[in-house]
Amino acid sequence: MFRRKLKALEYPATDGFDATDEKKFRELVVWLEDQKIRQYQQEQRESLRNINTTTWPAAFEKYIKDTNLPLANPKRVEMIDWLLGIAIRLEYSDNVEKYSSASAELVKLKSQQAPTMVTANPLDKLDFSSPEFVAGVNSLADKLKVTKHSNHLVTLEALAKLIKTKYNKEAIKSRELPQKQEEPFPLHEIDFGFDTGDKVLNQASRILRLLYIHDLRELQTKINECIVSIQTITANPKTDTRLGKVGF
Repeated sequence: MFRRKLKALEYPATDGFDATDEKKFRELVVWLEDQKIRQYQQEQRESLRNINTTTWPAAFEKYIKDTNLPLANPKRVEMIDWLLGIAIRLEYSDNVEKYSSASAELVKLKSQQAPTMVTANPLDKLDFSSPEFVAGVNSLADKLKVTKHSNHLVTLEALAKLIKTKYNKEAIKSRELPQKQEEPFPLHEIDFGFDTGDKVLNQASRILRLLYIHDLRELQTKINECIVSIQTITANPKTDTRLGKVGF
């Protein structure tokens, strides 16, 4: 899991590195400190360099704290990843011009290799942040009597949902049929099993609960449609009777 980072740092034992091997783990820590991180002065690194001593774990524990690892009880892989991250950041800061020029060349190469996409969709040419577009969204919201949000894109999403549910062919056709008088849902009379202690918050919670139930019903409907479609195929398989064979 550390191969790319080790390779980027030009660690000499990248191919044979095993995080579970205690010796290789200690060797990596020493190499990172000596070659890349340099948290300590030369004379302060002796305790880390003595990887075969019983005092090494204590020295490493102090070292990892000195590097400000933001974890209380880190695992070995987390400590390795933290040290590799520090090393890569320092390596980049020491060679900014080198890596910046390489990144620029890579971006240029990718742009030359990428195919030119030509689209006939007029929506791709729209500026969704232009004043004209914002005014158009707000105007449509006024006509459809949708409450406008401070973010016009949120308003647009609400409009899309409204149009999809109330102005599709099925909905328009159903409105042409005689409609029975529907009674409003008694939102205030229904006990939803909780009380926040705030009347306004209770009202908002009830609405959110109803929207959640609505989404679940819509999901269940789609699942049922999928099951019916699969059953239609499996219940009426197409066979070729010419391939039938009687006897042995």
